[in-house]
Amino acid sequence: MKILPFRNLFVGIIDTLAEVFFEGKYADKELERVLKSNRSWGARDRAFIAETVYDLVRWKRLVEGSMSKPLSRDTLWEFVGTWFIMNMAEEQHLPSWDEFRHLNPKEIIKRHHQSAKNPAVAQSFPDWLYALGEKELGEQWIKEVEALNQQAPTVIRVNTLKIDRKSLHKELKENKIKTHILSKFQDALELDEKMNIFRTDAFQNGFFEVQDAGSQLIAPFLRVEPGQRVIDACAGAGGKTLHLASLMKNKGQIIAMDIHEWKLKELKKRAKRNNVQNVQTRLIESKTIKRMEESCDRLLIDAPCSGLGVLKRNPDAKWKLQPEFIENIKNEQAKILDSYSKMVKKGGLMVYATCSILPSENQEQVEKFLANHPEYTLILDKQYLPSEYGYDGFYMALMERRS
Repeated sequence: MKILPFRNLFVGIIDTLAEVFFEGKYADKELERVLKSNRSWGARDRAFIAETVYDLVRWKRLVEGSMSKPLSRDTLWEFVGTWFIMNMAEEQHLPSWDEFRHLNPKEIIKRHHQSAKNPAVAQSFPDWLYALGEKELGEQWIKEVEALNQQAPTVIRVNTLKIDRKSLHKELKENKIKTHILSKFQDALELDEKMNIFRTDAFQNGFFEVQDAGSQLIAPFLRVEPGQRVIDACAGAGGKTLHLASLMKNKGQIIAMDIHEWKLKELKKRAKRNNVQNVQTRLIESKTIKRMEESCDRLLIDAPCSGLGVLKRNPDAKWKLQPEFIENIKNEQAKILDSYSKMVKKGGLMVYATCSILPSENQEQVEKFLANHPEYTLILDKQYLPSEYGYDGFYMALMERRS
């Protein structure tokens, strides 16, 4: 790791971490704020700040265990300096600023070796969350933890309503953006290196959306066809809605629903850029679900969940999650399945999906649902684990409502 001795870059890192750790802000939003307010920084500087912030958020507990004092606003400089000392080659050194002069590399390494004897510290997880993962996944948990602590690749989904994958691959290459085709994923390209691709003409023209390879598996799992009536019941800002529209070739009808109106407004903007013409948005209110009973051929429930499968790209979620949230979200998942499943026509299909790797949010939820709803039968379910295929973790279950 090469140290860039520019103090203003470290100030940007400290500023971002203060908001994430002590104000509960999200790392991606805070990085966006800091980078926007310092437009003079070059691409190399921006990459350095983003990579450092995500590493420090990801390995927060491991770094804390190597510090001489507890992490606080007053010790953020020590926190950052400790991280660099832990990862520097012998010939490298920190800048000789006042904030770093008191740091003792030998003491830091000694504390590091001692604290890392606790596997939850070594893998930088809260004790309760590490124990929960061990309880539910057994020996598989450590493999998932190691995979989730890796940096997330940038994957894009080609919008086949406007362009094919080979043509987009070629166009991006001509604009000095190198990608490679992911042959096991129908519409995916992975960037060879991280960069800001949102300012490209290809993005502005709606040729692609940023969407992890794992996420791209969900829409095809629903087995949609052009001309059908499809409901995306937890649509959010519409990543999977847009994918469904592409698979349906803009034919038929997609009703994108969510409890947050601002997310649906963002979906409309994205749909316009993508030339998606078969989507209607609908805010979920008290009687929305009841009015739509037995009205759709296909239903996607991308349910709210713990998000443990996507910690690669959202490492700050580890520090925001609480045990009671996990229990509450499982109750919410069960209620959503019970209520929303009524919108499927007899003979129609439903997919229940989460970005979690915990069986209690996935297979066990489906088992309970099927036991209480004999009108449904399980056709197929899949658990995609980050350790096995290198991308975000997702679960999906395809069920049929019997005629």
